[in-house]
Amino acid sequence: MDTKTNSCIDDKTDEEILAIQQELKDKGVRYCMGAYVDIHGVPKGKVVPIDHLLHMAHGSELYTGYALDGLGQKPNDDEIASVPDLDHIIQCPWEPKLAWMPADNTFKGEPYKLNTRVALKQQLQAAEELGFGFNLGIECEVFLLEQDIDGSLHIPNMDDKLVKPCYDIRGFMDNFDWLDRMAETINDLGWDLYSFDHEDANGQFEFDFNYADALSMCDRFIFFRELAKRYAKDEGLIATFMPKPFKDKTGNGAHFNMSLFDLESGDNVFACDPKDDTRGLGLTETGYYFIGGILKHGRALCAAFAPTVNSYKRLVRQGAMSYFSWAPVFNSYGSNNRTNSVRVPMGGGRCESRNADGSVNPYLAATLALAAGLEGVREKIDPGSPQEDNLYELTDEERTKRGIEFLPQTLAEAVQAFTDDPLIEATLGKELKDEFIRYKTEEWEEYHQSVSAWEIERYSHLF
Repeated sequence: MDTKTNSCIDDKTDEEILAIQQELKDKGVRYCMGAYVDIHGVPKGKVVPIDHLLHMAHGSELYTGYALDGLGQKPNDDEIASVPDLDHIIQCPWEPKLAWMPADNTFKGEPYKLNTRVALKQQLQAAEELGFGFNLGIECEVFLLEQDIDGSLHIPNMDDKLVKPCYDIRGFMDNFDWLDRMAETINDLGWDLYSFDHEDANGQFEFDFNYADALSMCDRFIFFRELAKRYAKDEGLIATFMPKPFKDKTGNGAHFNMSLFDLESGDNVFACDPKDDTRGLGLTETGYYFIGGILKHGRALCAAFAPTVNSYKRLVRQGAMSYFSWAPVFNSYGSNNRTNSVRVPMGGGRCESRNADGSVNPYLAATLALAAGLEGVREKIDPGSPQEDNLYELTDEERTKRGIEFLPQTLAEAVQAFTDDPLIEATLGKELKDEFIRYKTEEWEEYHQSVSAWEIERYSHLF
């Protein structure tokens, strides 16, 4: 990995920046957007004319942090700046006049501690000190829906109503225009789309493109969400990554597929001979130790992987569905067994965290997953034996005997685990940790104090 990508202040010379400016002009770009994210992973930014890129690259664009979620500022604080990452520019496919530039926040010329992209860069530096880079692939699941004026969501295709619609060809072809536009754009961006399909719920689709270094993949996931929403809007529809929009259908995952690579050789240090005499999943000891770290901190990590109230309506065994949900509810690992929260897909060489959902802030989740995995590698944490049974069907006695913990079952429970785990503050610092806890506690309390339609229907006439 190029170490300069881990610097929060671009080290390019003015001549290099002006050369980039001219190259963008030649492509028809007229405006530049520096897009950083708030604590929820929602992009924010300002737009400058292309002739002002040099100033923007030196932090000319200032922001009132108090106006944004999770940046830890008060009304009397000095402004923060944003510095675009000129190594990760995307010319917007839907508006070629605009160049999208992932950005980092700075404060008085220094990296801003409450920016989650900054946190990821710092953790990547910790990996570099051990001789590792971090590769990441994120599986992108999304619903394509209609929304009524009252806000309710509906499946737009009346023919898409199978009980088990996964991989349905008819449902895929009925949405081919949107799918084709998405696929062409992903490949035009150089992301190497290798598969896409109708997913396990009506109106749901999945796009899988090639893994990349973690920073690039997180940038791409943020942009992918904007891309899907923009193209859906052109169809008169909405694309939503909400974890669980329908109680009787599967939810939107964003599974994290992770591996470490050797910085000198570029080799995947999780990959080994398929024989794998230790546990048979096709991983090296380094890979198993990484999983050991993920499991040790699994309950706390869940708050970052599944960061909303709605997330925990996805993380159920069955719920209101007619069959199992596929979502993880146990802090465990195994091979292709999808009832584990951590899976080692066929062939090994990587591990997949299935907790992550479509509402994830990828920078925050990747930061903490990497920190946990590196702790596992440093301390040689043994993850134990892989679980190969259908864990949904285990009795509580069997689960306890195997030492398998439940993942948190509500956002409040996840935030408590996040609060109690010392790895979180050691990785994020106290300010960012406390800011996440504050926002997520407020989210839970606001939800808990609301009165739902279910409650009114159940109780208004009962009592």
